[in-house]
Amino acid sequence: MGKLREQMEADLKIGGYSASTRKSYLRYARQYAAYHMRSPAEMGAEEVRRFLLHMVEEQQVSRATLQVVRAALVFLYRVTLNRPMEVGWVPVPRRPKPLPVVLSGTEITALLGAIKSLKYRTLMSALYAAGLRISEGCRLQPSSIDSRRMIIYIRGKGEKDRLTLLSTRLLKELRAYWRLARPEGEWLFPGRTGAGHVSPESVRQVFHKAVEAAGISKKVTVHTLRHSFATHLVETGTDVTVVQTLLGHTSPRTTRLYTHTSIEKLAQTRSPLDLLGTRAASILG
Repeated sequence: MGKLREQMEADLKIGGYSASTRKSYLRYARQYAAYHMRSPAEMGAEEVRRFLLHMVEEQQVSRATLQVVRAALVFLYRVTLNRPMEVGWVPVPRRPKPLPVVLSGTEITALLGAIKSLKYRTLMSALYAAGLRISEGCRLQPSSIDSRRMIIYIRGKGEKDRLTLLSTRLLKELRAYWRLARPEGEWLFPGRTGAGHVSPESVRQVFHKAVEAAGISKKVTVHTLRHSFATHLVETGTDVTVVQTLLGHTSPRTTRLYTHTSIEKLAQTRSPLDLLGTRAASILG
């Protein structure tokens, strides 16, 4: 690269880049020129594309390395060559989404068994049994529970209401909790928030204490119960469309299309909570 290399190094220094970054950028700029055996000043977008594809498909560099290669070429063309249009199209390498952590059936049983408070144990059971978000569990109302149709109504803003299944075992636990706790007011799980329901933060505190008491070493949050609900349903053969509806992952318009047919499916679907302690639970681990 000769003079162009000197110009790029000077630009990097002016930009305040560290010595290690300057070294990396210059190395990949040199590799780019060597790959095409031409000066970068004579090349453009098509050559950049071919070189990046070479790094991905043939060199099979990591995402982190690809980010550095991309940054080096972008700097070369935007700053040193003052031709930003040649690299304006270059996408940022996507960060792979890690798979959610899931608790096994055995771990769910241990977790729930480690919660001494009836209120919090029942609430945690509801989060797992129905795939609820923590805010949805905290804001459950007695009117949310439809024991005749075995459905739980989750009320949201606008058109974000949805239905999820009511586990037979959860219904028994809710009735036992109701008989003993006799919660007053509009909330099934009252607490000290301004609205009067239990706070998500208190649920998190109880959850993490139970995780420790149960000897669970996985990095989990309360939301892991929702992930476990969905995963266990799929593993036990529930139609993915039903799971999507239960979780509310579809748009409101799509969810409404499912509603007419999913009531029957929901009534026939067993919550993974009902499987704990049974022979069928072996599939959950």
